[in-house]
Amino acid sequence: MNIKPLTSALGAEITDIDLAVPMAEDDWATLYKAWLDHLVLVFPDQHLNPEQQIAFARRFGPLDDHHEDPTYRLPGYPEIYQIGNFIHNGEMAKTKDTGRKWHSDHSYTTRPTLISMLYCKKIPPVGGSTMFSSTYMAYDTLSEKMKSMLEGLEVVHDFRNFLSPSFFWKPKVKDFSSIKERFPPVVHPLVRTHPETGKKVLYMSEGNMSSIVDLTDDESRCLLDFLFMHAKRPEFTYRHFYKVNDLVFWDNRCVQHYATADYSHDANNPRHMFRLTVLGQRSGRLLEDLRIVEPVQTAAS
Repeated sequence: MNIKPLTSALGAEITDIDLAVPMAEDDWATLYKAWLDHLVLVFPDQHLNPEQQIAFARRFGPLDDHHEDPTYRLPGYPEIYQIGNFIHNGEMAKTKDTGRKWHSDHSYTTRPTLISMLYCKKIPPVGGSTMFSSTYMAYDTLSEKMKSMLEGLEVVHDFRNFLSPSFFWKPKVKDFSSIKERFPPVVHPLVRTHPETGKKVLYMSEGNMSSIVDLTDDESRCLLDFLFMHAKRPEFTYRHFYKVNDLVFWDNRCVQHYATADYSHDANNPRHMFRLTVLGQRSGRLLEDLRIVEPVQTAAS
């Protein structure tokens, strides 16, 4: 197994390994340590069938079966969810714009994702990349005064925030009531300690973070805007340009990521990924548990 760091912040390419073959315990220990050290691992030219993908991912923990959104599950393999601009049942897949804001997967729930794993099936001739940022570095490079101020703060993560329009992301959702019923806002600490490395981390998920508990709207927006810009500084990032049969996975506890719209979105140039999701530990709590009531909209307002 050869491990080559890709940037000083995060990312490593792993070669001379075949993930289709059951791994010896010492090799598994080496790989697991590389994941904790480098946060994002890239395995080029892996030829894996669905059973082999699932078997490898399951070594990290239980897998999501995507029962809440079964439309794009790979037939016969509920653990594999298909994302991209590919044709599904005669029309463009609605997952074509998945990940168009910086985020950590499922931070809007009380069971955020541990690992997200993408296996590249098709990629456009140009673009189709994913950007990653180390939220270890985002925390480490803050001043001691700022670290002290952020300690103990809690942030509201709201899925509706992710669905607000942005430059390349213009969803057509108009009625948010069903979304709020399925995914009510949750609260997570802004500064956390990684349970395996013991390092402090900013828990960043820009697309889902809406406000800071107990701060005014102006205070909250000012601080969040600074943290959003700070956490994606170029020196904290790695950008992966896929090739077919690349397998890439990352630690959502200390990484946020962003699927760039840097390619033609027509069906003749598909970006088609198989995604597996390793479930994380339960954390955070529902916003309603804080006894915070959202303002009531009246006709006058």
